[in-house]
Amino acid sequence: MKIITWNVNGIRAALGKNALDWAFAQEPDALCLQEVKAREEQLSEEQRAILKLPFIWNAADRPGYSGVTTFHKNVPDEVVMGMNAPQFDVEGRVIQSLWNDLRLFNIYFPNGQRGQERVNYKLEFYAHLLELCNSLHKKGENIIITGDFNTSHMPIDLKNAKANEKTSGFLPEEREWVQKFLDNGFVDVFRHLYPDKIQYTWWTYRLNARARGIGWRLDYFLVSEALVPRVKDVIIHENVMGSDHCPVELVLD
Repeated sequence: MKIITWNVNGIRAALGKNALDWAFAQEPDALCLQEVKAREEQLSEEQRAILKLPFIWNAADRPGYSGVTTFHKNVPDEVVMGMNAPQFDVEGRVIQSLWNDLRLFNIYFPNGQRGQERVNYKLEFYAHLLELCNSLHKKGENIIITGDFNTSHMPIDLKNAKANEKTSGFLPEEREWVQKFLDNGFVDVFRHLYPDKIQYTWWTYRLNARARGIGWRLDYFLVSEALVPRVKDVIIHENVMGSDHCPVELVLD
């Protein structure tokens, strides 16, 4: 099984750059896009023709903002939009897809860089998600959480850790919530496989940051501990262009 996650920073812009051609050429079982910034009905017929797999679309109420889309080879047994939390679900940040006992969360986590109110919102989002996942684990489900977490967990996960200790995305309270997931039955499988590897998944468009290697690892696969033996690889495709993020691929048995 192959799952690819990618924050495309606008699906219509990505389609205009032919960026998704690469993703569909990998023939993923699931392709999880974040920050699509559009409603399904806003795509032209030409844009729709590029989409090579059936999809589930969850748009934000606010036009041109947030939104996630999950493409799939096999029709899910169940699809859930959001987390049954109106304060978060209006922003179109979550799609849950269930195949047998495997639940895939495609998530665009909130960004906290617009002030303390949004940092608090982000932390509340993490808390609600973990409570939901704990209940699903108790039911025996295996979970994959993927998407743009908008947080780098450890200093190895961004170029200038010391300089960003007071920046949202690397605040202690944000990092603590990522750790709480790891303390509650999840494994960051990229770091599990590659404990010392330095790779990033996001670079600001400013100051030629990507070419200079000044980035952050913001895009993750967290999987239930029971799934770890099935994980064959996690690949950060840092040379694939088309967004300020790059795609990340999970390969499962």
